Amino acid sequence: MQRRNFLRNSSFAFGALSLTSKNLFASIFQQDPWKMKIIRNDVGVFTEKGGTIGYLLSKKGIAVIDAEFPDQASHLITELKKISDKPFELLINTHHHFDHTSGNIAFKGLVKNVAAHENSLANQRRVAEQQKNEDKQLYPDITYVDSQTFKVGKERLKTYYYGAAHTNGDSIIHLENANIAHMGDLVFNRKWAFIDRSAGASIKSWISVLDKALKTFDNETVFIFGHAFDPEKVTGNKEDLKAMQDYLTKLLDFVGKEIKDGKPKEEVLKEKAIPGVTKWQGEGIERGLQAAYEELTTQTN
Repeated sequence: MQRRNFLRNSSFAFGALSLTSKNLFASIFQQDPWKMKIIRNDVGVFTEKGGTIGYLLSKKGIAVIDAEFPDQASHLITELKKISDKPFELLINTHHHFDHTSGNIAFKGLVKNVAAHENSLANQRRVAEQQKNEDKQLYPDITYVDSQTFKVGKERLKTYYYGAAHTNGDSIIHLENANIAHMGDLVFNRKWAFIDRSAGASIKSWISVLDKALKTFDNETVFIFGHAFDPEKVTGNKEDLKAMQDYLTKLLDFVGKEIKDGKPKEEVLKEKAIPGVTKWQGEGIERGLQAAYEELTTQTN
């Protein structure tokens, strides 16, 4: 009798455990692959795949900064429509790279205007023509040279262009009332940076651009970063900008010394660490080493 009760109770227990496990796995796989959170004053960030997206929800309309890829942009649009019935007034691209602009197409017919620096538009067109995917682009219809201010509801979005850096078309987008600045790929937070020399990048100028940003924004500014080694750290403060600037400075100094010592490019690219840079992680250290080597050995720089 006891054995029969034990077997019966055990079967119930295993059945309940199995059901719980199924529900647990189902809940895991049903979780959205993206994350959204409000930072301040109805300004938030969206992350899934590609460069971090910033968004503004105002009583008059919605503004979006960067667009990741088409699927990810569609996810964002769906979620924002659940929150707000206001129109999409503005999409701004911080620069042209496909993980920031290929999602533009998802906003076709939805957004009133798309804006970017004139060099960003030129780069986007050039790359699209090379890859023969012009039909998959939604190009900016508003461009600027140095700075331009857009108004969405009560929020003012001011763009800043300080020169070549990650590319030759990187903008900082400052939401003035919220005091939030989207840095695009001017900051890879503790992650080895991609330096796109094919699009006019300059490490030396990038260091100067970050210096100007540090002088422009105050200690209360929250910064949004294009990428971060830790997905939870796509926002930060001026100390993160200083750390990025220090990394780039040490990168140039180190490669410059290697060149002075006569080390060939192949040997430089094999390096696994940069002296004094201890917090940068992930893959891709060789990309920065190569960009620095080319920048320092090209006579036009």
